[in-house]
Amino acid sequence: MTTARLVMTVATLAVVLGGSSGCSSGDPSGGGAAVSCAGVVTFESRDYLPTEKTGFTVGERLGTATIAECDDTPGDPGVAIAEGTTGAYAIDGVDPAEAIAVGDSPGGATLMDILR
Repeated sequence: MTTARLVMTVATLAVVLGGSSGCSSGDPSGGGAAVSCAGVVTFESRDYLPTEKTGFTVGERLGTATIAECDDTPGDPGVAIAEGTTGAYAIDGVDPAEAIAVGDSPGGATLMDILR
């Protein structure tokens, strides 16, 4: 599977599985909504999730991001995502600590916001 196809699969799964249980939301009481691990990309020790925001300009290549391994639906073998890598790009006018774009090329990059 190409990196672009993997990123699109991860982004699609993030939207579809957004309400699924899986990775913790960080709420120690267990009362908060669970956050899906589908779509998580890590760059420089920061986690990012796909966003639906549009109208951004991709800047210079920053390096390589890691697409997290994820299995939000154990027992459903068709949904697990293997770990992978993809290009990480700056967004013009935005601190990479807040958002980056990921993809095989700047033209096909997807906007990712920092996971809070």
